Amino acid sequence: MRIDLHTHTRASDGTQSPTELVEAAVAAGLDVLGLTDHDTAEGWAEAERAADAAGLRLVRGMEISTKLDGRGVHLLAYLPDPTYPPLVALLDKVLDGRSSRVPAVLERLHALGIELTAHDVHRVSGDAAASGRPHIADALVAAGVVRDRDEAFRRFLNPGMPAYVDRYAAPLRDTIRAVAEAGGVSVIAHAWGRRTARIPDEAALAELADLGLAGLEVDHQDHDASQREALRGIARDLDLVVTGSSDHHGTGKVDHELACNTTAPQELERLLDLAAAARRTSGRDAPEPL
Repeated sequence: MRIDLHTHTRASDGTQSPTELVEAAVAAGLDVLGLTDHDTAEGWAEAERAADAAGLRLVRGMEISTKLDGRGVHLLAYLPDPTYPPLVALLDKVLDGRSSRVPAVLERLHALGIELTAHDVHRVSGDAAASGRPHIADALVAAGVVRDRDEAFRRFLNPGMPAYVDRYAAPLRDTIRAVAEAGGVSVIAHAWGRRTARIPDEAALAELADLGLAGLEVDHQDHDASQREALRGIARDLDLVVTGSSDHHGTGKVDHELACNTTAPQELERLLDLAAAARRTSGRDAPEPL
């Protein structure tokens, strides 16, 4: 069984529709697909229909932008009730933060002599739940300023670069609680990816596990072999689920092809058992895996 639990569509910053993503997952030989668009469940319904028609098992989720003690952390929330009011409010605030920084980034680009407009960004973001840096990057590509998203981030949009603008992200501890109250389970995405320090460290992860964190995404393209080994050991010590995923964005990310990393079947079953328990405890009408 081949399982990929972290992917994106045009509902956030991927380049495929939910249907196209499902079709690509089937072509890649996947049996189980996790749909985890940024801060939204907008793609769920279309993906459900496509997965049902294709005979693909779908695990619905989202990747929520959070902060822990001032540092950004992405949290994968699987199978929460997306109508739970505190979760809706949290996601709305994060999405507002994404969209509201676009004008500030464009202003900084203008100061650099790059004439990009909000219309240019909207033209590439389409029906995404919110426009953000990846869409600005795509607009820079379309304008011929850079070759691809990676160059746009490297030259302009990453922290420390001239067009970077910070934005709101939800408190991680509060988000873990809200996901659990919504009947879902939480996994930290690419915990040490793109970091020079191994933060959050084991002590911080132990605290988060006590709050209800279910797992760690260990096998990810942004983790080298030593990071994977250390994270796997921490997960074992804290009895956390270990996942592996592509973090696929269509053509929006290179070297993140579907199934380039996968989750072991026994780890998926552990995750789904925890989600079922959260669903019962919360009393919410949280979704089950298809």
